[in-house]
Amino acid sequence: MIRECPTTPYDDQKPGTSGLRKKVRVFEQPNYAENFIQSVFDVVEDKAGATLVIGGDGRYLNRSVIQRAIRMAAANGFGRVVVGQGGILSTPAASHLIRKRGAIGGLVLSASHNPGGPNEDFGIKYNIANGGPAPEKVTEAIHARTLTIDRWLTVDADDVDLDAMGTVEVGDMPVEIVDPVADYATLMETLFDFAAIRRAVDGGFRMIFDAMSAVTGPYAHEILERRLAFPAGTVRNGTPLEDFGGHHPDPNLVHARELYEAMMAPDAPDFGAASDGDGDRNLIIGRGRFITPSDSLAMLAANAHLAQGYAGGLKGIARSMPTSAAADRVAESLGVRAYETPTGWKFFGNLLDAGLATICGEESAGTGSDHVREKDGLWAVLLWLNILAVRDVSVDALARDHWARFGRNYYARHDYEGVDSAAADALMAELRAALPTLPGARFGGLTVAAADDFAYHDPVDGSVSDHQGVRVLIEGGSRTVFRLSGTGTSGATLRVYLERYEAEVIDGETGAMLADLVAAADRIAGIVRHTGRTAPDVVT
Repeated sequence: MIRECPTTPYDDQKPGTSGLRKKVRVFEQPNYAENFIQSVFDVVEDKAGATLVIGGDGRYLNRSVIQRAIRMAAANGFGRVVVGQGGILSTPAASHLIRKRGAIGGLVLSASHNPGGPNEDFGIKYNIANGGPAPEKVTEAIHARTLTIDRWLTVDADDVDLDAMGTVEVGDMPVEIVDPVADYATLMETLFDFAAIRRAVDGGFRMIFDAMSAVTGPYAHEILERRLAFPAGTVRNGTPLEDFGGHHPDPNLVHARELYEAMMAPDAPDFGAASDGDGDRNLIIGRGRFITPSDSLAMLAANAHLAQGYAGGLKGIARSMPTSAAADRVAESLGVRAYETPTGWKFFGNLLDAGLATICGEESAGTGSDHVREKDGLWAVLLWLNILAVRDVSVDALARDHWARFGRNYYARHDYEGVDSAAADALMAELRAALPTLPGARFGGLTVAAADDFAYHDPVDGSVSDHQGVRVLIEGGSRTVFRLSGTGTSGATLRVYLERYEAEVIDGETGAMLADLVAAADRIAGIVRHTGRTAPDVVT
């Protein structure tokens, strides 16, 4: 029996985002999660009889919200729900499952790389039939519905045993509990030369993979330790925990410090990697050599042909605007187009669906390809392993060879987290107002060549996305970018991106190479004056 539950609208969800991300205590309010889920279901067209995928990263509240979403899906007329065993699905695995099953879409329960636990973060987003994040026209419709919703629908039914694979009925709707890893792992075997990687392992190649007590643990155990025969213990922190074991599951040099130190030690293995809360980001470190996400994108693109899934070459390379221009030079050498988009994987989805790009990446440690419509942390790790195995070189040697050929982009991102929202907005407003006065201005020994507020004209659907971040270009090829991020749950995160290109210097220390640009960025934007912060919280 379908039951109609009264509710009240809310107005605290920012329109245009891919989902709802708040503190757990907010989601625990009566009707809060239900409001958003019902708003999604009210917006989704042709849902009667359609398949819906549901899964998440295993964080606190994951199981409870999945049970409610299943009952609501039954009440809203879906024909079938497919759920990862234990409620587990990495974001890229959910994207693949949506595509493989011909689903109308999916609910992905995650707050990405944010901490988990009763006092931490939770999130829900809706992915569409192509497996990618919902576009703005859909998210705006969902947001509009949250402001007017006055009821949500459910059925009276017992909880589903999420740990028992098989099919059960909820109302009149079948609910299928599936292995969350198997389909994804099989897909990876079609893309990469597992035999070559296994030969490297047999020859003594060793690695560390830190799953950060998050969702990629089961995937890494299956693929790395079982299918690729890396020794047991290669995967660390491999059991997903509701609070990620107290870790902050963000694969950067702050939160994955233990991995970094292990890889910088004299007895380090050949390769180190990590992934984040929901499995869509990656960290790549060789023995004694950290690879920035921007460089990783460029190096993967330059060598992707060595993997069987990309042996036919690339159709194009896409990067987010804040990502360094290193990949652009690779695209030029390959004779393919380079695309510069706003931050957000949904912008890559149009390019991938249209066959204009094959590999995409963001400086925030997200890299992926046309195999799914999300960034994919473990995919990036496997492509690195494939390349290293075929070329039979170290990470450091590969990086040096790349820089010798293409030049080096010294690059860093400075994150100022939890900044007062009003102060952050004032900083950006003042910066945008000053844009006409910046060209020709000098900051120390640097001269501004141009400055703008980045706008993107989508080559596929013709849409325009304005105000995507302020770019300040410095004479000689350097630049700094300023933008506010929407990935936090409290306050604002100011991200400052710093980039200096050198055609020949390879061994310069990044901090020293960027020091004058850091000082200029503060003077240009008034970071200390607006925020009171004298240093970033995270440097990547």
